[in-house]
Amino acid sequence: MARETGRRGFFKEALNQIMQPVAEFLDDQRHEHSPIEEPKRGYILRPPGALPEAEFLETCHRCGNCIKNCPADAILPLKNVQSATTNTPYIDPDEQPCVICDSLACMYVCPSGALKPVYAEDIRIGLAVFNVKTCLRTNNVACTYCIDTCPIGEDAIHLTPEGVVEVLESGCTGCGVCQYACPTSPKSIIVEPCIA
Repeated sequence: MARETGRRGFFKEALNQIMQPVAEFLDDQRHEHSPIEEPKRGYILRPPGALPEAEFLETCHRCGNCIKNCPADAILPLKNVQSATTNTPYIDPDEQPCVICDSLACMYVCPSGALKPVYAEDIRIGLAVFNVKTCLRTNNVACTYCIDTCPIGEDAIHLTPEGVVEVLESGCTGCGVCQYACPTSPKSIIVEPCIA
């Protein structure tokens, strides 16, 4: 029993040493006199397989099938916005990212064709955009949450030889897991819609 407690104590101490620089940096950021404001995002991220926005709005029945069948609860209905987009499905990676689930259910339960079935490797919800200025790594904190949590891996995001986060457009699905995992405020990596 004493040995088990010793191991737990060792791992707890190791975790504290890893997390302490991140916690200290975030605390400093919170107490700065001129905090960076959260950017106002004037765009909507649609579920996987979505048609281009104008076509999507014309085609979507607002039936909620994709919302009800998302196993990750990542798809939400838009509320309190212009009538043209009310109750249309969207993804907010700050709340819950798309996990590119095995079933890709949202695309297959869409009765209108607003979501077209595509292979997982061809999903392009958007593209992760990295901001070096707010990244913890710029402040000598060895944070790699965005890289470690990416479901695609090094084909989508990695560190350059200089130790800077780099997003690879060819591999990024725009799922938002990196944005969700990023500990900074504002986020140092956010998903933006792909330019058609």
